[in-house]
Formats: sequence, structure tokens, C-alpha cells
Amino acid sequence: MKLPSSRRPTDIWHRFQDDFDQLTRAMGDRWPSIFEEEGEMSGHQWRPSVDVMEEDDHFLVKADIPGVDPKDIEVTLDNGCLVIRGERKWEKEEKKEGYMRTECSHGTFYRRFNLPETADPDNISAKGKDGVLTLTIGKREVSKPKRINIQ
Repeated sequence: MKLPSSRRPTDIWHRFQDDFDQLTRAMGDRWPSIFEEEGEMSGHQWRPSVDVMEEDDHFLVKADIPGVDPKDIEVTLDNGCLVIRGERKWEKEEKKEGYMRTECSHGTFYRRFNLPETADPDNISAKGKDGVLTLTIGKREVSKPKRINIQ
């Protein structure tokens, strides 16, 4: 007995792969990056957008963190791992005749990135302005492999 093409195991597998590829493309930047560890992310309420760029002599990390005072943001570097964490507190109050409405929104955030070996841990600066945290990470020269002749 020959199965119809829509019921052959290989065709079902290919349809699954196509559907999964479509899902991951639809997820876009919400899909975890292979360069980022998400282990401690679960349970947090907010995840700021981050752009990471590489220039000739430095790396640039820009995190959109509107409404958060820079003093409420903690940036650490430990063993090649850059961590940005903090808490956003926000309250909106609306008063009109006959009623008052208050909305509060807050949440901790946590982003973690593994830096490449060319990142210089002794040459990092951070600036917070207009809701954007900008980290500039200098580069260091990494030793290049040296070919050894065999005699």
C-alpha cells in the first residue's frame, strides 16, 4: 500500500521543519540569541532592547532603558560576561472630574552578554542619557597563532 504524499513520514518531517522555520522567523529578535545566556532571564518582567555593534577599535552596546535613572542601573563585568540589570519604576496618575485613575508599571530587567576575547575589560565606559545606556568597550590585540617550522 502506498501512502499519499501528505502522509509519508519524510513529507510530514519537511512540513514540520518549514513550520518551525516560519515560527523562528516570526519570533525575530525575541528568539534567544546563541551569543546570549538567558538562564537568569526567566521570571523577569521587562527586557530592554539592546544593539551591539563592533567598530575598528571598540565595541558599542546601546540599551534602551527609558524612565530608569542611570543610578538605578548596575553594569558588571565578570570573567568575560557583561551584565546589565536594574529596575524600572513608573507611575501615571490621571485625575478628571468624578474619578481618578492610577497606573503603575515596574519590573526588573536583566541582560547578559558574553564578550569576545578581543574585548578589553580594563577599557570600558558607561553613559546614560535620554533613556539610552551606552557602553563603550575597547579592544585589545589578541595574540595571533604563530606557525612553527618542523625540522
